[in-house]
Amino acid sequence: MRLLSLAATLLAVGAASTAFAQQNESLNYNIVNVQAEATREVSNDQMHAVLYIEKSHKQPAELASQINQLMSQAIATARKYPQVKVETGSQTTYPIYDNDSRKLKEWRGRAEVRVQSTDFKAASQLVSELQQNFQTQSINFSVSDAQRKKVENELMVEASKNFQQRAQMLSQAWNKSGYNLVNLNLNTNSYFPQPVMRASMAKFAVAETAVADQDMAAGESKITVNANGTIQFK
Repeated sequence: MRLLSLAATLLAVGAASTAFAQQNESLNYNIVNVQAEATREVSNDQMHAVLYIEKSHKQPAELASQINQLMSQAIATARKYPQVKVETGSQTTYPIYDNDSRKLKEWRGRAEVRVQSTDFKAASQLVSELQQNFQTQSINFSVSDAQRKKVENELMVEASKNFQQRAQMLSQAWNKSGYNLVNLNLNTNSYFPQPVMRASMAKFAVAETAVADQDMAAGESKITVNANGTIQFK
């Protein structure tokens, strides 16, 4: 009985191996790799700005007090613009030594404020106000997460259709009746070129009684969805 059972097991394993080999052979027959993509230029709808304050003082405690006061003022000013997201960035304090004697000369502190909004007018007005005490480190633009996801979803459909068209075209070129999809990968990527600023990033023009808006060009970003996969001709 044990010999019969062992023989049956070996037959079953042999049959499974043969079936797997046949299936594997069929999957590697008439296989073609196909690539396609869909691209769109999208207007940048989100503004990012980084401003900073630098102060020096012989007493580190007094230096920290001055910086904290200015940061608190900046946060209070930002509350007037609820449509603008503001958060504190990095903050550092470090010693400055005399070049000749190498003795401690003073302490220097630096703190950042980060501004982000899809409302360019409100964001530029806030930056203008903050520049009364802060300096602007950078201003750049990007596509917001909501807009990017929306466009990516649309491009996924477009890239998939382009993939199907290429697959069908190749099937006809090889005189095949059609194809089966083996696998498909969809990948997204974005390119954010640096926009051209029409005003200096170093300082906004601030009037005595009113804050002037900055004239800026947000530019566009290129969003691409790549479709690459494998098909098998019928």
